[in-house]
Amino acid sequence: MINAQEGVNLRSSMSDIRVTTLSCGAIVLCEQMSGVRSAAISCVIPGGSAYDPEDAQGRGTMWVKLLLRGSMTLSSREQAAAFDRLGASRGTDLGSYSVRIAAGLLGTQLASTLPLIVEMVRTPLIEDAAIEPCRELAFAAIESMKDDPQERASHLARDRHYPAPLNRSGLGTVDGLTALNAARLRDEWRKVAVPAGANRSGSIFGFAGAIETEKIEAQLEELTAGWLGATSEPPLTTVPLRGYAHADDPSNQVQILLLHDAPSESDPDSVLEKIVVNVLSGGMAGRLFTQVREKRGLCYSVSAGYRGDRDFGSLSAYVGTTPQKAQQSLDVLFEELDSLSLPKGRITQEEFDRAITGMKTNIVFSGESSGARAATIVSDYRRLGRPRTLDEITREVSSISLEQVNDYLARRRMGRITVQTLGPTELVPPHL
Repeated sequence: MINAQEGVNLRSSMSDIRVTTLSCGAIVLCEQMSGVRSAAISCVIPGGSAYDPEDAQGRGTMWVKLLLRGSMTLSSREQAAAFDRLGASRGTDLGSYSVRIAAGLLGTQLASTLPLIVEMVRTPLIEDAAIEPCRELAFAAIESMKDDPQERASHLARDRHYPAPLNRSGLGTVDGLTALNAARLRDEWRKVAVPAGANRSGSIFGFAGAIETEKIEAQLEELTAGWLGATSEPPLTTVPLRGYAHADDPSNQVQILLLHDAPSESDPDSVLEKIVVNVLSGGMAGRLFTQVREKRGLCYSVSAGYRGDRDFGSLSAYVGTTPQKAQQSLDVLFEELDSLSLPKGRITQEEFDRAITGMKTNIVFSGESSGARAATIVSDYRRLGRPRTLDEITREVSSISLEQVNDYLARRRMGRITVQTLGPTELVPPHL
């Protein structure tokens, strides 16, 4: 176990992360990691769910499926076989602002894999025959929400807490998915998937592991020649509703979500907020687990999490319980969150040490994975304007004192909160 006050010897602590801008305007981030043979690619392209047109919500989720189904030079089966021959695993996922393509492989196969990745970005096939299978998968994901009350409650809370279009789930809508066809998806991908962007909204290629930085940069310059275009992030168009809302669900469970404002990732207070979240939800010794579940036996699940982006942040707390204990669960949850700004809720030395130790442990584990590092440096660049080494992240956590955290809590305010419940009956919300 790592002592909270001790330094951590990290594998990549002595490495630098090189940032390069290609001629086309795309950003390349490279972090060499000693002692590993693997390499990882994390490529984010504009076109997340926030970019979806109002009449075509679900466009992004279709793209992340279609990108895996061939390019203009390779059919779906040929593309899969090409990655398999190189021993490269690949995947895609959708965020609010971007579509991400990720791959893991041996460092020796990176030069052969990179052209396949760039083809996925620049010339995806998006053929007519692939549309219906992908659409059916998207419909199935929407339908599966009926069997996942926690996820349904989470999506309802998100819809009311964040301004549009950041409040979208990413699943899309039945009408939006139905409106899409291959021609539209191909045409709009070319318009959205561009290399450059204002305020770090363009395409970013991240590499970590057993890599040769100069060779990657030179190869990408060749592969992206003639790739043109620039974009900016979609504007926020509505004021969040927030407040309390209930969704009826005839079950023997009640889902409770509470969200409130938190510092953005670029705010110096974000590291303090992360420590607070680790105190609240750092395993079985976390304050919420202890107070809501262990001492009172009110729920079967309780947790808290922090979401930090470039311009905003939020804390979300969740309780899963029974109808008989739902009201008390909500009351105790709110009391624990609200008391953080009061003298009685100040963090103790024991809680602080445990939180710092858990955070350092997670940093060490992330340093063992080239895939985690590739994803992190890309995320850092988009949110902060620069990637951070593991050593820098560790120093930041190590520099924080208990006094700083409690001073932060004394001035911390939740703002207008969102409470979402899902179950058989409405609850009485806290004073909002």
